[in-house]
Amino acid sequence: MELNLEAQKAQFLDICRTCIHREGIEDLLAWLQKADFFTAPASTKYHGSYAGGLCQHSLDVYEQAKRLAFLLPTPPSEESLAVAALFHDLCKVNMYKTEKRNQKINGTWQEVPCYVIEEKFHFGGHGAKSVFLVQQFMKLHTDEAAAINCHMGFSDGNASVVRDVSNAYTQFPLAWLIHVADEAATYLLDR
Repeated sequence: MELNLEAQKAQFLDICRTCIHREGIEDLLAWLQKADFFTAPASTKYHGSYAGGLCQHSLDVYEQAKRLAFLLPTPPSEESLAVAALFHDLCKVNMYKTEKRNQKINGTWQEVPCYVIEEKFHFGGHGAKSVFLVQQFMKLHTDEAAAINCHMGFSDGNASVVRDVSNAYTQFPLAWLIHVADEAATYLLDR
């Protein structure tokens, strides 16, 4: 997939600077610009597995969250929605590398580039790592932290996780919203 990475980066930075007005946002954005956030894939093969896929997926989750926010009894602030949606997958920053693999294309084996995970910083789980990374730069409100932490939903399968996620969705509607927006972006837009 061909993306205009510079236009996508400009859109992401503009949304952040327009919607997020808290101490540390510029430090977080500076870190993202030094890291691979704007060129990294969103996954190795499932969704957004192309250069710029992580930023595109984050923008898609933001757009889906804005579209679905009316479902909540009290819609979140524009700032909280932007924070939770745009930073939910920071755990994927500096996590992927490319390598060559053999793949049969039109009956002929060819060496093709592919993304693989090269985790350098193991921390809890997917959501917990993203919360930790954001909080290295700026404070999160409790509902934003819950939204980022629980955006994967019940995929763990562990009974305590199911109970915790269910309780988080009940207590913090933003957490449910980001989960649903992430699913919508993944399965309706990114494929």
